[in-house]
Amino acid sequence: MDFGLDATLLARIQFAFTVTFHIIFPAFTIGLASYIATLEAIWYFRGDDRYHRLARFWTKIFAVSFAMGVVSGLPMSYQFGTNWSRFSVTTGNVIGPLLGYEVMTAFFLEATFLGIMLFGWNRVPRGLHFFSSCMVAFGTLLSAFWILSANSWMQYPTGHEVRDGIVVPVDWIAVIFNPTFPHRFAHMVTAAYITTAIVVLSVGARYWLANRYADESRVMVRMALAMILILAPLQAFIGDQHGLKTAQYQPAKLAAMEAHWDGTKPAALVLFALPNAKTESNDYEIAVPNLGSFIITHDWNGLFPGLKQFKPDDRPPLYMPFFGFRLMVAIGLWFIVLACVGGFLWWRGRLFQNRAFMRAAAWSWPLGFVAVVAGWITTEVGRQPWIATGLVRTSEGVSPVASGAVGTSLILFFFVYLIVFSAGIVYINRLIHKGPVLQAPEGLDEGTPARPISAATETRRGSA
Repeated sequence: MDFGLDATLLARIQFAFTVTFHIIFPAFTIGLASYIATLEAIWYFRGDDRYHRLARFWTKIFAVSFAMGVVSGLPMSYQFGTNWSRFSVTTGNVIGPLLGYEVMTAFFLEATFLGIMLFGWNRVPRGLHFFSSCMVAFGTLLSAFWILSANSWMQYPTGHEVRDGIVVPVDWIAVIFNPTFPHRFAHMVTAAYITTAIVVLSVGARYWLANRYADESRVMVRMALAMILILAPLQAFIGDQHGLKTAQYQPAKLAAMEAHWDGTKPAALVLFALPNAKTESNDYEIAVPNLGSFIITHDWNGLFPGLKQFKPDDRPPLYMPFFGFRLMVAIGLWFIVLACVGGFLWWRGRLFQNRAFMRAAAWSWPLGFVAVVAGWITTEVGRQPWIATGLVRTSEGVSPVASGAVGTSLILFFFVYLIVFSAGIVYINRLIHKGPVLQAPEGLDEGTPARPISAATETRRGSA
């Protein structure tokens, strides 16, 4: 079967499709595992049953999300052999061990303690269960460490030699801690925590608006809002530092993100434009003069390379990095505004009186995932035309397979993912609708639903 498309393009679409689905779940489970461990810590040391109920509630959602993350991650590993065998032959001495370390450390650690975390309620001592949750949380961070290390090496390879066309590692410290890794790891982990905090905030606001689970909704809103107040501004700083590293090590990507063409002139901050590769200019541009140079170089008249300084064949695609970056930044700014408004209302004692804020919070739940996907699109498309910068071009890394084979598997992936992930999301929504449960009697694994808010209860508690 011939789909009329190049096999390389279809292989890229297939990997992009699978990684887009996959990244949603690690971005959630990394933060959620740490949140559950925090809830258990408070319950363990203070004995407050609200945190116990919330820990059990979010553990169920974590289990479904973790399972879907594992399922969606496996096809990506197979694609290194099926669709990208030439890339694997060239760089497998580096990429293979890094992915193997992720399995041998993070995945094995998670697998060891996950069963206790999911099924050990009232079956193992409270301290052991808390320790297991901490180990699962640590395992998710360790998994992110190795995956981001491998991906960052592909962005800017270091610590290797090329012998007879094959990449051979010579300094594993330089390979693992490559120059783009530290900021990319911090940026991704912070994004995962913010994404989880936004979901928790949204669920808490949703319960409050529906007059359900008074105690639990208060805890969720306050904990999530405190996290966003800290991390959203911090993420802006990390992103700025990450941008400086991108300017240093991946100038072509940065030029595409900023739609900056002429590196001999200070760069404007382009708010909107349609980058035009044919005319090497921007159509319908709305920009602030010199502000782009100030942000990137911290100098009002600073210079950095423009797209014209790279050969056309070495330039990334323009639209996806340009618009993906702006979407990510816009969502990040919204989180800062949401956190500041919520923090002000909290300080004034009106947080739970302001239904407009609660509605805005309740409807913000998907934005963290959108920002993560937009960031990954910016990162991966901005690396093109290289699959490993300076070593292997994307066109050189694809397997010698027919376009029909890749297209057929892509269609099958689409329908399988549609069925599996639709079912998973529906089930998560049902768990959220069911809500937290009261602590179960000893020996039992389930409890009864927590009490909804009543008017009398709310009057006694006050409005803040």
